[in-house]
Amino acid sequence: MTVRTGTSGRGSRGLSLAVWGLTRAVLLLCVFKVFTVPGPDVTSDVSAIYRGWYEVLHAGSYPLDDVTWQYPPAAALAVLSPDLLPFLEYASAFFVLVLLCDAVVFGLLLYAGSRPGMRDAGTRLWVAGVPLLGPTVYARYDLMVTAVAVAALLAGVRHPRVLGALAAFGTLLKVWPVLLLVGTARGRDTRRAWSSAAVTAGVLALAAAVSLPGAFAFLTFQRDRGLEIESLGALVFHVARQFGWEGRVELRYGSMEFAGPHVALVSTLALALSVLAFGWLLVWRLRARTFAAHTPADAAFTAVLLFTVTSRVISPQYMVWPLGLAAVCLAFRGSRMARPACLVLVATAVTLLEFPLGFAHVVASDAEGVALMAVRNGLLAVATLDACRRLWRATVPEAPGVWQGRTGKRISRAGRADTPASAP
Repeated sequence: MTVRTGTSGRGSRGLSLAVWGLTRAVLLLCVFKVFTVPGPDVTSDVSAIYRGWYEVLHAGSYPLDDVTWQYPPAAALAVLSPDLLPFLEYASAFFVLVLLCDAVVFGLLLYAGSRPGMRDAGTRLWVAGVPLLGPTVYARYDLMVTAVAVAALLAGVRHPRVLGALAAFGTLLKVWPVLLLVGTARGRDTRRAWSSAAVTAGVLALAAAVSLPGAFAFLTFQRDRGLEIESLGALVFHVARQFGWEGRVELRYGSMEFAGPHVALVSTLALALSVLAFGWLLVWRLRARTFAAHTPADAAFTAVLLFTVTSRVISPQYMVWPLGLAAVCLAFRGSRMARPACLVLVATAVTLLEFPLGFAHVVASDAEGVALMAVRNGLLAVATLDACRRLWRATVPEAPGVWQGRTGKRISRAGRADTPASAP
């Protein structure tokens, strides 16, 4: 397969660079409050909450008495990262570091797009998608985690052990990157990636537990969380409020949650859906036979969508997770995830409309708020179902005992059907 070169390719990448620079400058102006975005102040989490955790961590402990600390032990590295720029105030340093992580993802996708079997579509999705989340994306550490995930998937095509190590590190940053391992090719690649992940996770977890007390206190705080008002399950109560439901919205565990009759039941059902999602992934893993170079990215994208949609919490910044994985999928010419990736892009734009712009309407469950949540979560649900269907059709034989993929090519259990092994 030939690589697109010449004036057209360079012009496309030059345009992507220009758009990236312009949109990221606007995001920085927003978080530095040169421009004011209507709605809640999205930067307060960094200047108040993160800064408070920073002081506690420097005092020699994880935030044991703060229920808003709901993150694995390596998240302390993100909170402490402004120490890398001691000449800047804490929040300013944090925003600059997130910008640098954004630039790393852009650079990785740009480089990947120039390799055999790859394309620039992933770069364009990332350039367009990140600013659609507004300043929130620079005022949380989720983009840092997404950068680790993108690097893991792109490196994993050639180096499964690097994929495993980075996935483990990402898991200890914010749990969800463990899903990067679900799509590794059967056989040697899986053994290398999973063993590397286990060793890395064990070493890092032990180091965290020894260095500071309370490394795993976040497990209790996560367990006690309720039904956040932006989740899919919360739509039940947004609608029920129109018919006199006697519940209320409360600030709990750092987010706005529903409280009142039947909330615990719906929250339990959401957990049950997550269990079903895990069951589907397990069945897929056992049935899958065709593993191409893009399969780990496609599987990770699908898995993250599954667990995001079924989660009791869908905070706005969570959208950067599937966005980053969708960009990796689109970087591979063989990926079939274009349509669900576009649906995620549109859902990202709607997320900005509901937070921070229309968050008062969401809290009030008025017509505008309900419509925004129905559209955003509906788009995510459709994208999830479509991604599951496409992943299944691309990897699972149509008849028992058939080892050929949809292309009719016979491959080994660890083979890659449609993308050159020389991809990055």
